[in-house]
Amino acid sequence: MDLHGEAPARRRRGEELEQAILQAGWDQLLDGGYPGFTIDAVAERAQTSRSVIYRRWSDRQELLDATLAYGLNLGRVKTPDTGSLRGDMLAMLRTSNAARSAIAPLMSVFMGAYYADSGRTFADVRRRAFGERSGRTMDEILERAIARGEADPSRLTPRVRAVAADLFRHDLLMTAAPLADDELVTIVDEIFLPLVRPA
Repeated sequence: MDLHGEAPARRRRGEELEQAILQAGWDQLLDGGYPGFTIDAVAERAQTSRSVIYRRWSDRQELLDATLAYGLNLGRVKTPDTGSLRGDMLAMLRTSNAARSAIAPLMSVFMGAYYADSGRTFADVRRRAFGERSGRTMDEILERAIARGEADPSRLTPRVRAVAADLFRHDLLMTAAPLADDELVTIVDEIFLPLVRPA
């Protein structure tokens, strides 16, 4: 206890401290966008010091990259398994719609300056955030669909595999708002399924 009868704040270390900084960075990015994302602002929000941040990330750009990877992975769920390709695709898109719609304005508006400053693209951000896991959910869904006879492996080119997610991301980024459920159904029923079903 201190002189005021309060327990001293517990000192955070290692992984706990790093997670607190990244969460603070993500919150700062959502609240202030790219222009408001500074080492000072993140340090204040995380209740730590600049020197603590600089021991882990050499500059604002490194911290921002790590923050984006952290934030884009929040709320990721297991691959859906509804028993049908249509059900799995709709479940995946509905989950993404609920999780990603909150950050669509950030990615489509505030991040323009980030892309200009860094020379990176949204695809670069996704690769850094998801690494080898990028596309794994779709791979699992399609493997099960092939085993059930719902998808023709000879038709599953890289473009066809990605078309549903690409259309979803396009609309989300263009409107900066969640898609209506009937739009998700249209992506699956009118575009994706006719491309992958056996002839």
